[in-house]
Amino acid sequence: MKLRESTSMSLKFKSIFITKLFHSFLYRVIHFYSLSFIMKIENERTWLDYFRSGGRILLCTWHQHFFAAIRHFQDYRDFKPALMISKSFDGELIAGVAEKSGWHAVRGSSSRGGKEALRNMINHLNQTRLAAHIVDGPKGPAGTVKAGVIQLAHAADAAIIPFYVSADRAWYFNSWDSFFIPKPFARVVISFGEMIKFTPAENSAVFESQRLYLEKIMRPELRIDPDKKSVSSPPVHE
Repeated sequence: MKLRESTSMSLKFKSIFITKLFHSFLYRVIHFYSLSFIMKIENERTWLDYFRSGGRILLCTWHQHFFAAIRHFQDYRDFKPALMISKSFDGELIAGVAEKSGWHAVRGSSSRGGKEALRNMINHLNQTRLAAHIVDGPKGPAGTVKAGVIQLAHAADAAIIPFYVSADRAWYFNSWDSFFIPKPFARVVISFGEMIKFTPAENSAVFESQRLYLEKIMRPELRIDPDKKSVSSPPVHE
């Protein structure tokens, strides 16, 4: 009886968390909290100029970085960008916030609904020319670039723009990626990397070399919890 009551209560809470009303509330909390950040944006003009001249852009980052980018990425809402988000319960919350921020949430991941989500991302990127991708999401391993970002860039003929977030003060979670949230009034920097344009891979070896190239460029930007020695992740092969 107690187990049934507990399960029923859990389902009731979950049903509240997936409502549009709760998503609006969560979005406002994140928005107003993020307003406290002292934010600096670096190297944004280069890719924006390429985008405005007709190029397709795929912004990509590590899973641990995305929270602090939400505030600034609202500025891209007029471009009608898309973001792939998993079909998990956590993904439902993130998708709700993304939609409120002006981003179209394409639902799916490597473990669930990935092929359909990839097709939808390609179609959306071809239409609006701007999308974003979490390269090691939704569950890692941290610091490993998954194949989806390369497949998406090839299929849409898009330039990959890695971006990174840093904060002088942050809370780190005990999660697979050491997810972090900047503390109030932290100095936050969003830095966009150099544009990367891959030619379609002739075979699996070339594809893998491109994936490893992107991983090698992005890996040094993983943030380390000051209370830990490093983020747990496999080595990058030369």
